[in-house]
Amino acid sequence: MSVLKKILTYPLSIIHYFFFGLVLIIFHPIQWVAFNVFGYKAHKKTVSFLNFFVTGTLYLLGSRVVFNNPHQLPKDVPLILVANHQSTYDIPPIFWFLRQYHPKFVSKMELGHGIPSVSYNLRHGGSVLINRKDARQSLKALSDFGAYIEQNNYMAAIFPEGTRSKDGHPKAFKDKGLKIMLKKAPSAYIVPVSINNSWKLVRFGNFPLGIGVKLTFDVHEPIKAASMPFDELFALTEKTVTNGIHV
Repeated sequence: MSVLKKILTYPLSIIHYFFFGLVLIIFHPIQWVAFNVFGYKAHKKTVSFLNFFVTGTLYLLGSRVVFNNPHQLPKDVPLILVANHQSTYDIPPIFWFLRQYHPKFVSKMELGHGIPSVSYNLRHGGSVLINRKDARQSLKALSDFGAYIEQNNYMAAIFPEGTRSKDGHPKAFKDKGLKIMLKKAPSAYIVPVSINNSWKLVRFGNFPLGIGVKLTFDVHEPIKAASMPFDELFALTEKTVTNGIHV
């Protein structure tokens, strides 16, 4: 990293966090009003714009987001987005660029409280919170989540590595979560997505952030889950995602 880049990373990180936090604080009461007064559709639109502005704060770091989706994703069917996971900055662009599919996320229980806007949306926007220390709760939550997207034809997003990759190299995918969801969402299509360079934003930790990073999201051809046995489907999905990762 050049000397100038090292110098700039600190003030740009401060500026980013200021506006990032401001967006979360402003949208928290807006979400509350949208959900409690106007219902799901208004809340969903609010969350979409929340993620538009959160994604926009990355540009304050001299970074940019490229979202490549050359495929026409099926409509009026449940979708399960399966992606590698590199940082929390993976999530806002997925929310924004795939907003027409009503993306919902599998998230850990701890994120359901204490974070303005984020926690409220996780609790009320249709995502699922799982307790990694409670296998029974996790399995039931994932099963219910599968039934929910099957009934409503929404998109569920899952990161089967379990934890984020700190250097961009993908970890082995775990199949349990996807298998449970598909039992309740048999008509779903799998949407593999490869995420690149998100980890570079947090390579030094949460502060300072990396600057001048080009984040890329590559959406691959959807796969009808019922078109092959689960083991083949899972292997193909993992291969498709990991082949699109460039470290």
